Amino acid sequence: MELAYYSDYAVRLVNSEEPRRGTDALTSVEAVRDLFGASTQAAARAVDADVARLRAVRVRLRGVFEAADEGDEVRAVDLLNALLLEFPVSPQISGHDYLDDTTGRPDWHMHLADHAVNASAAYSATACMGLAVQLTTLGVDRLGICEAAPCRNAYVDTSTNRSRRYCSDRCATRANVAAYRARKRLENDRSGRSNLTQDAAQEAAPATDR
Repeated sequence: MELAYYSDYAVRLVNSEEPRRGTDALTSVEAVRDLFGASTQAAARAVDADVARLRAVRVRLRGVFEAADEGDEVRAVDLLNALLLEFPVSPQISGHDYLDDTTGRPDWHMHLADHAVNASAAYSATACMGLAVQLTTLGVDRLGICEAAPCRNAYVDTSTNRSRRYCSDRCATRANVAAYRARKRLENDRSGRSNLTQDAAQEAAPATDR
């Protein structure tokens, strides 16, 4: 499994809260376990205290995405480095579950071993390492905040042309519809003002000119 994949852990954690909508999905041990996804072994270690721990990390990870979105690369890196120091990882070479199709030999790859003291530390270490790999591979500007108001979800732009601006297709569609409606209102307003100007000009013209 490529380390870059783990950046999704960071995205999922940050997006478990939507501040502008006043919603927070990270409210229980079950919610913590859901964040791990298929990592059931690590998720099984979750306890009530992990809710508060992950919420604290979530705030700091959102700060990384917001700094990157604002173009403050140094601040984004500093914030992420602080998290990496606090939640170190133990990389290991793995391949026993993946075989090369042509040779039948193990497909060796880097894997993050879980030696953390608790579930939230394990999740945080994985999320931060994955985000660090994406940041150094793709660039800080690939970390973004959704532009579709009121959404402020985080995302990692892995597109080839650096074109991503929204966290999901749903937000992209909603933003495009809103932009279209705004353009139509502007066109209608301009058309209305133009008609009023023409009417006023006709009324002001001498009777002989009509």
